[in-house]
Amino acid sequence: MAIGVGLNALFVSVELGTGWWAGSLALLADAGHNAGDVVGLLLAWGAHALAQRPPTRRYTWGFRRSTIYAALFNSLLLLAGCGAILWEAVHRMGTPVPTMGVAMIAVAAAGVVINTLTALLFMRGRQHDANLRAAFLHMAADAAVSAGVVVAGIVIVLTGWTWVDPVVGMLVAIVIIVGTWDLFRESIDLAIDAVPRGINTEEVTKILAGIPGVAAVHNLHCWSVSTAEKALTVHLIVPEATEHQRVLEEASAQLHQYVTINHTTIQIASAASHEQRDRS
Repeated sequence: MAIGVGLNALFVSVELGTGWWAGSLALLADAGHNAGDVVGLLLAWGAHALAQRPPTRRYTWGFRRSTIYAALFNSLLLLAGCGAILWEAVHRMGTPVPTMGVAMIAVAAAGVVINTLTALLFMRGRQHDANLRAAFLHMAADAAVSAGVVVAGIVIVLTGWTWVDPVVGMLVAIVIIVGTWDLFRESIDLAIDAVPRGINTEEVTKILAGIPGVAAVHNLHCWSVSTAEKALTVHLIVPEATEHQRVLEEASAQLHQYVTINHTTIQIASAASHEQRDRS
């Protein structure tokens, strides 16, 4: 991750300076996207470090949720940047600004190389690691966006059509918004303790209710402790006290087989104790 951050941070500084000097909105848009990637990597890095800190008496879960807030902030940052790019692009469509196509081509071509190299750093293990696979696809998409800026520069050099620059800037912003929107929605869900994606609580309830000896399933809650950890709590009504241990073991096995949950709490009680608790 350190190599990827370093390469992209260096490229962002060059791309921002050149985009400003050449008057290229497409370059500035791509630089903003890459800057968001750098910030996102740094946020993820810092949040991961916080998540590794042990729990305390006050923070019994530790600081695992920092990864959720890092993802949410990163998505908001990217969407805000895209809004600024679209606003400027619309303005430039009405009043075109002279753009240096050769500078666009040179810097964006460097972006294709750097983003491709960064993607290759995440290539190993991506088949078995969702985080590595997401990073690989993100960097590959960045390389494709930079390639689009190269094409815009070539068109401007050959035709002199300066309107191509804001159009490409708008397209870059739209591509980023499309890619970021799902991350934004998922981050909101994580922040408000929605059921994690891939888990169907109705299906989980049916699985638990189907265990022999279970009379009812109550108070099932499932949420994300961090972007990589899930927790589940549930109350099972088992009338026969002699069946409690067997049901507990089978319920744990069924949950583990259905979906990976890092923290599972299963409370088992007889129907009588459950009714008495409700009356109290």
